[in-house]
Amino acid sequence: MRRVVAQGTFDLIHPGHIHYLEDAAAMGDELHVIVARRENVTHKEPPVLPNRQRRDVVAALDAVDEARVGHESDIFAPIEDIDPDVIALGFDQHHDDDAIEAELAERGVDCSVERASAREKRYDDELLSTGTIIDRILEQRG
Repeated sequence: MRRVVAQGTFDLIHPGHIHYLEDAAAMGDELHVIVARRENVTHKEPPVLPNRQRRDVVAALDAVDEARVGHESDIFAPIEDIDPDVIALGFDQHHDDDAIEAELAERGVDCSVERASAREKRYDDELLSTGTIIDRILEQRG
């Protein structure tokens, strides 16, 4: 059984998220998703939707075997608990692959870190970013 972990904010699910999670699921036999806690998101605007709601939506996706909200203070705690073979990062996620691998090694977690492929637009006005979707909503309704 090859276990894969994917993670992200997943505020407004869009085709880019679906592609990432399907790509991550294809890297193994079982896909676990860690949904970032709103209070831990510091690299961009915090999510609009509550932690549990985002987790519930991710858990409902066919590619996902299990979804959970991340740890309150230690982002690596769920990874230690899941003990994955692969951590699948989104192609454009801000994470430093080498730093993640170093932290995993220090904690005794033996797994590889791989990047999912990019999802190309299928038509001109397709939106593949939560930020872009929010900007469009504000532009059209704000």
